[in-house]
Amino acid sequence: MKFYSRKWIKPENLNPHGSLFGGQLLSWIDEEAAIFAMCQVGENPHLVTKFMSEIDFVSSAREGDIIEMGVEVIDCGRSSLTLRAEVRNKITKQTIISIDRIVFVNLGSDGRSAPHGYHWPGPEHEHNQAE
Repeated sequence: MKFYSRKWIKPENLNPHGSLFGGQLLSWIDEEAAIFAMCQVGENPHLVTKFMSEIDFVSSAREGDIIEMGVEVIDCGRSSLTLRAEVRNKITKQTIISIDRIVFVNLGSDGRSAPHGYHWPGPEHEHNQAE
């Protein structure tokens, strides 16, 4: 997995307990994964988040920490793209959160799923249960 972007944890990102607010982190992950998915399918602006699997908060981050977000393709369907995401502390490399499956669906002009044209290598990846 490649880690594409980083965030610096600032006071406005914290919860009342002084650690990174989980809702803020999920927002960053959804945005990072969406940008990554759009780049894979030709930057289609009609790609939407359909599903996120169980979210596993493993550890937290504190003010001043730098986190990095990683995303990778794990499956590809005719109109969908499934990613895996992980966020870790840049210095310690300790996992903060992992999400096993984030499914994005490409939409046509009618708002319904439409082929995206992205082809992920390998015959074992030609079918996606999310479609």
